[in-house]
Amino acid sequence: MKKLALCIGINNYPGTDMDLAGCVNDANDWAAELAKRGFSVSKLLDEQATKAGMVEGMRRVIDQAAPGDVVVITYSGHGTYQYDTDGEEADGLDEALCPYDIRALGAALIDDEIHAIFKSRREGVHLTLISDSCHSGTVNRAPADSSDQEAGRLPRFMPMRVWMPEPRLVTGGPQGAAVPKKGKHGAATAFTAEPEDDAGDVLMAGCEEGEGHFSYDASFQNRSNGAFTFYALRALRTLPADASYAQWHQALADDLPSTRYPQKPQIQGSSEARGRAIFS
Repeated sequence: MKKLALCIGINNYPGTDMDLAGCVNDANDWAAELAKRGFSVSKLLDEQATKAGMVEGMRRVIDQAAPGDVVVITYSGHGTYQYDTDGEEADGLDEALCPYDIRALGAALIDDEIHAIFKSRREGVHLTLISDSCHSGTVNRAPADSSDQEAGRLPRFMPMRVWMPEPRLVTGGPQGAAVPKKGKHGAATAFTAEPEDDAGDVLMAGCEEGEGHFSYDASFQNRSNGAFTFYALRALRTLPADASYAQWHQALADDLPSTRYPQKPQIQGSSEARGRAIFS
C-alpha cells in the first residue's frame, strides 16, 4: 500500500494586501508528520502554489494512487467564494480555495474543479482533504474586525472584492445576472458535501460552514500556525495508532473552539470513512 501526500501552504498573496503568516509553517508541519507516518510527501509553498500548480499537484498525487492506496492533501491558506455559473448552488456561490496567483488570474480554485480532480482517482483509493481555511463571512468585505486584531488573529478568508475584477463582482451571477454585493453564503455547500459521495473520502476542516465562521491564522510561542493545524497535530500525537477520524475530531474538542479561537472544526464523510483508522 502506497501512502502519498501533498501539502500546500500559501502566506503570500501578491496584490491583495491580505498576506498570512502561518500557512507555510502548517504545510511543513503536516509534511513532517506525514513523512513520519510513512507517506511520500510533496509540497507546494507560496509561488509554487499557483492555480495551475495546485491542479497539477493534486492530479499528480491522485494519479499515482492504486486501489488500496492512501492519499492525503492538506491546504492552508485563504478560502473564498466565486459566483456559481452552473446553477447548482442554492445561494449562487461556489466555495473556493485561493491560489497564490488569484489576484493576477482573477480566478480561484472552486469546489467543482476540486471535485472533478478527486473523482478521477481509481476506485478503492482512500482520499483525505485537510483544509485549514474558511469559506464564510460576507461577500463584500473582509471579516477581520477590531476584536480579531486585538486578539492577534487573522481570519483565513478572502472576500471576492479583493481579487475579482469589478465588472464580474457586480454581474458575475449565473448567465451574467446581477448578484447583490451583500449576498451571504449558505451553510450547506458542495465543498463539504463532496466527501459524502464515496466511502473512501474524508474532509477535515478548520471551521463550520456558513456566515460568521472562520479559521484563524494564529501564533503559538512566537511561531505562526493555523489554530486548527496546531491543535489537530497536537491531538493526533496523543491518539493510539488505531484511532479513527471520528476520535481525532472528538479529541480536537478539548482545544477548539476556545475563547481566543472561536472556531469549531468539522469532519465530513460517510460513517464508514469517519470510523476508519486515521491515514489508512
